[in-house]
Amino acid sequence: MADLPENYQPPLRPTWDEYFMMMAKLVATRSTCLVFPVGAVIVKDRQMLATGYNGSPSGSIHCTTQGYCYPGLSTCDASSVLPSRAVHAEANAIAQAAKHGICCNGGSIYVTLEPCISCLKLIISTGIKEVFYETVFNSGDKAMVRDLYINDGLVTLKQIHLCEAITQKGASFLLNPTSVFGMVKGGN
Repeated sequence: MADLPENYQPPLRPTWDEYFMMMAKLVATRSTCLVFPVGAVIVKDRQMLATGYNGSPSGSIHCTTQGYCYPGLSTCDASSVLPSRAVHAEANAIAQAAKHGICCNGGSIYVTLEPCISCLKLIISTGIKEVFYETVFNSGDKAMVRDLYINDGLVTLKQIHLCEAITQKGASFLLNPTSVFGMVKGGN
């Protein structure tokens, strides 16, 4: 390896956790939910196995397409009686893996919103051992149930905070061409 200049600073790279959380955030852009756009990425051995975002079931009209969840109800959270029409991002990611014969046992999942208790139970039953999330969701009794699963050693949860420098770099890469400097002049 050549000697590096004294003032050399290696390029800023996201950690693996930041990388997969940014991927989950990108997946969330496909959400068809009017209230909570959520994205999920299932990972094993630093490889993405499946992704999922929340929205109405496959084949059903999207809430974002019709502009409401139920007739006369702009969003699902506007009713205390009707259930959400959305399949949660975690469930969709697990369903995608299952549909394609991909085993998630021993993997991890990165989610933009902490899994609800139903999704957490599904995650545990799938054999996923680690949950990384960005935004807290569970509180009160739901947090108590979540903590029981953690204390039983069934799953670990860790909140991920993306640093500003990494998110700025990611935004820059999304907004600008990333591979122009390596191109040969006049090449394709």
